Amino acid sequence: MSIKFKKFIPRPGLVNKQGRLPDPSELVCIEVPKVFDQCLIKRCLTYGAGPDTDTTDCELRSNPLINPKRYISSRNFKITLIDVDKIPIGNSPGFKKIILNYLITFYADFIDYDGLTRSEFFEINRTDIIGKFYCPDSVSQATTSLDDDLCDNNLIKLEMVADVLRGDLLTDKNGDEVLDITLGYYIVVKCELLVQLLIPAYDYCPNIRIACEDEPEEDPCEVFEKAPVPKFYPDQNLEPLFPDCDSSDDNDLN
Repeated sequence: MSIKFKKFIPRPGLVNKQGRLPDPSELVCIEVPKVFDQCLIKRCLTYGAGPDTDTTDCELRSNPLINPKRYISSRNFKITLIDVDKIPIGNSPGFKKIILNYLITFYADFIDYDGLTRSEFFEINRTDIIGKFYCPDSVSQATTSLDDDLCDNNLIKLEMVADVLRGDLLTDKNGDEVLDITLGYYIVVKCELLVQLLIPAYDYCPNIRIACEDEPEEDPCEVFEKAPVPKFYPDQNLEPLFPDCDSSDDNDLN
């Protein structure tokens, strides 16, 4: 049985008990991007001279470095969608062939023989083709008061998780020391269309009455004194000496 609305405080949270929410106060119409289709691009790329392939990229080699000693790690991965071509598929309404041109950038850090940490900036230009992707055109056309041109409600969105799997310092054919990168990444390609959705709502979110708190500075020695004594040895990787007891074992003992 749902509780009465007067006893309900609308706020974000987990719905952990079914049937305990009151009836919504209204149905509202909101305008949001809705995902119509999505797919995954998974790549593991190494350096390779010549045209790019599904496994190689000519931009995964750095410029000549000065006295590099050891590769450390990479950071600040970003993806930028450069342009999109959407080619309709004649016998499949709403489906299109998608040609994506995007740019992945990141920094690779290494240590030189003077003990200094240096960074090399990488820009990886890629093109991927999705043979069949459901990306229907909007039936209605929209415009805004800020621009007289019609707005394109159909959006292609990219979301990426990337990491450098390996960094190799080596000498190229010209005798220069360079850094070769092995890059692994996942990209979720989404087709979004701006639509109006009807959803149940309770009210506006309540005003926050709790003041923001400042984190007090603590004396590091006091923090040290309060901390538990650390383990001096790692956990042992041991197997049980005897199998787990079951009912038959208990009967045998009796």
